[in-house]
Amino acid sequence: MDSLYGACCWVPNFALQCEAERHPEWGDKPWALLDPVDPRRVWQVSVAARRQGVKAGLTVSQAVGLCPSLQLCEADPVYYDSLFARDLDVLNSVSPVVEPAELGRAYVGTDGLEKLCGSIEKLLMRIADCGLPGPLSCTSAFRIGWGRGKFVSWVSATRAQVGEPMIVSPGREAAFLASQPIAVLPIDADTHLRFRKLGLRTLGDLTRLPEAALAAQFGRTGRRLWQLANGSLSEPIEGRVKPEPIVAAITFFAPVADHPMLVHALEQLVERALKHPRRSGWRVQLVRVRAELEHGASWMSEVLLKDASADRNRILAPLKIRLEHAPPQKPVERLALEFASFVAGTSELQLFARDAGAAARAGRRRALRTASREITQRLKRPMLSHVVPVQPGSRLPERRYGLMEFDT
Repeated sequence: MDSLYGACCWVPNFALQCEAERHPEWGDKPWALLDPVDPRRVWQVSVAARRQGVKAGLTVSQAVGLCPSLQLCEADPVYYDSLFARDLDVLNSVSPVVEPAELGRAYVGTDGLEKLCGSIEKLLMRIADCGLPGPLSCTSAFRIGWGRGKFVSWVSATRAQVGEPMIVSPGREAAFLASQPIAVLPIDADTHLRFRKLGLRTLGDLTRLPEAALAAQFGRTGRRLWQLANGSLSEPIEGRVKPEPIVAAITFFAPVADHPMLVHALEQLVERALKHPRRSGWRVQLVRVRAELEHGASWMSEVLLKDASADRNRILAPLKIRLEHAPPQKPVERLALEFASFVAGTSELQLFARDAGAAARAGRRRALRTASREITQRLKRPMLSHVVPVQPGSRLPERRYGLMEFDT
């Protein structure tokens, strides 16, 4: 179910708001959250710390150098994710069409609901007062924007004041977007720099260029950006199909910090989850690994498989790379694996295929395994690797894929 008109519900620095609720004694003191992936850097920064010059992305030494009284807090991603999931459930009680975008930001489809509430203004106030359990209920942070499509509603939410929803009436999209800065577009740092060098400061500057000229410079992406800035492209809000996740967990008798032992535990959890009866007939698309660490901390990693799979090794490969490159910073007390979303069909059905293409693929695989064994025996070590997706959506090419030893 899709909805063309909708509201964007946004809490800036969602994780920071979660910790502020847990630690009200911090108040106006300067403090910052450590990056859950790279704890050597700060992730989200309080207002008092920003006044001292501390910015997200700085190293801990740089941040402490700017603000010696800075208090550092270890991130708890599992806690933030659970709170946001509860907020999404509450938003689902207002509208059946809810689409999460990122931590702290969700879109709520409103097509037809304004007739039940009397007006858009009353509907948005109902969303604001629906009793969200997490930081979305913080009156000091919660912002709502409404408009046609996800982009317009998102930009209006960034311009909304606390307690005053921003409404972009139908037909006013282009006029509203024209004065907005170019940074609101979904672009990477390199594209943003190119726009700045071309003298483009606002979306109005961008739309004054011919669409064909932008497409010639930036390809299909340039055409899409021009249409977004012009308000002619309205991406509907897609209601999420609430999955019934499959969870497998293991609790260690003593906290474990040994990497091979964690990898072995992860392998066992994947095998157990794949054997779950509810997984039969489905391929896995989204995998989450959560860890409860010593002294109450937590760690979480999420992998979106580019090609949904029911194959053990295809699921394990990116998880192992994540575990190696960004491991838990403390010993693990409990490890849980979750298959969060699925795609219909399973590669296991290919076992019964008798087409020539499947036979050719199987033959090439056997030949490659034979060659790999011969090379390993001759050189006394494995020399072949294959590319596996790690973070396919990253703007940094070196983070998108990794190399895994070819499994013979």
